Amino acid sequence: MMPVEKSCGAVIFHENEYLLLKYGWGHWGFVKGNIEKGEDIKETFFREAEEEAGLKKENLRIINGFKEKISYFYRKEGKTIFKVVVYLLAESNTKNVKLSFEHTDYVWLPFEEALQLVTYEGDKKVLKKAHEFLKRI
Repeated sequence: MMPVEKSCGAVIFHENEYLLLKYGWGHWGFVKGNIEKGEDIKETFFREAEEEAGLKKENLRIINGFKEKISYFYRKEGKTIFKVVVYLLAESNTKNVKLSFEHTDYVWLPFEEALQLVTYEGDKKVLKKAHEFLKRI
């Protein structure tokens, strides 16, 4: 049976800009991480936001009604892993980011520029859907 990893993350925005993190191996994406035993997706998101970007729960407000799921395969230690990521949408009341060791840089960018910088197609789709969702609320 193929190993499955479940992660949760969020498209985080502040005013009209989106937060992107640069991962150690060079790609740009969103705050995300593996769901730990006993956590629900919101708990995972808040923990990862604090670990990866230094954003505390009181800095963030999850926008209800947005949830996007992507899945893909990747290789780890010679095994193929099926990864499922659920993305939420969250507003930050601050742009003060404190990066973890996992990341080498971060930026806050308006939609068009953020879309250009995001590395993976799945993440680009999530960003587009988040942007469209925000226009409607």
